[in-house]
Amino acid sequence: MQEYCRTLGMDGKFRKDISPGQSVKIVLKQDQRSGKLTEGVVRDILTSSPQHPHGIKVRLESGLVGRVKEIVE
Repeated sequence: MQEYCRTLGMDGKFRKDISPGQSVKIVLKQDQRSGKLTEGVVRDILTSSPQHPHGIKVRLESGLVGRVKEIVE
């Protein structure tokens, strides 16, 4: 299946690149092995450090929590 959304080329490892209201793709804890991404809008940023090697942890407006893998335009 061809993907129609465009990413900004940022991988979500830096807190400064992420803000509430932004569309992102995250990997949920249970999907880490498969790498399945879930798209949503950021409600809260949960990682307090300025960067994280596996992606900044966020809570989506849907309530799901995961690490940002892609920032969607």
